[in-house]
Amino acid sequence: MKLTTKILFGILLFGAGALFINAVQEAPTDAIVERKMINDYNIYALPIPEKMDFAGEPVPLDNPDIRERMDRELLVNTYWQSNGLLLFKRAHKYFPIIEPLLKKYGLPDDFKYLVVAESGLMNNRSPAGAAGFWHFMKGTGKEYGLEINSYVDERYNLEIATRVAAEYLISAKKKFGSWTLAAAAYNAGRGGIAKQQTRQQASNSYYDLLLNSETSRYVFRILAFKEIMSNPQKYGFNFRESDLYETIPTYKVKVDTAVTDFATFAIKHGINYKILKIHNPWLRDNYLKNSSGKEYYIEIPEEGYYKTIK
Repeated sequence: MKLTTKILFGILLFGAGALFINAVQEAPTDAIVERKMINDYNIYALPIPEKMDFAGEPVPLDNPDIRERMDRELLVNTYWQSNGLLLFKRAHKYFPIIEPLLKKYGLPDDFKYLVVAESGLMNNRSPAGAAGFWHFMKGTGKEYGLEINSYVDERYNLEIATRVAAEYLISAKKKFGSWTLAAAAYNAGRGGIAKQQTRQQASNSYYDLLLNSETSRYVFRILAFKEIMSNPQKYGFNFRESDLYETIPTYKVKVDTAVTDFATFAIKHGINYKILKIHNPWLRDNYLKNSSGKEYYIEIPEEGYYKTIK
């Protein structure tokens, strides 16, 4: 190899080596990455509130078992951030509807958080077949007089279902002596709670009972939703008023005859079929048989809230 070639090769080799050294020096180490992750995203243990209550009934937070169970639900529901934000958005839309109904039918306001625990404030159906905001099973709904068939399912009618839930919960409160046990009975059934009280020779307190895993978490989940949704910024939830979902004003149209085609019915009232079903999910088909002349009240949104393509 000629001298000039050797010199040139050496220069190139030295330059490449320098670039490599600089690259190594500039590449972030595991420690740097770790520090960056810590600075960018933190998970904090949450302080348990000094006092909590459900419907005015105190939670015995001085009991270590109760504190641990409360801690679990606060952590799970605080750090499930996407679900939490959706709950705040839906609450802004539905709490103004639910709160007056609870008052009208004699339930404490805290039961709106039971609806959050049951359905996530969605008029949906659980894998077990419980339906509506209040998640009634078909048998329980029929027992309390709800109409459930191929054309109408009143479990999806928020006002009617709230009235039935109130009847159930007020009856459970009368039986067990507390709203907390009434809420537990909503999950496990009145018979299920009464059986465990007898079996365990327990006092009339939800917090003294050993229950199945779902019911043992149930009231604590309700309490966690109450605490978090009452104090959003304390738990790291930040949003603007414009981020939240809005309640759509409606008026009711009485129907006491058969309806042969709800698409035509919707157009007649200035909306389309989809919007009609969004506001009346209890209508389960595209027509209604009504040979008995029963009175139904169909909700129609006020004009100007929906724009449809002609």
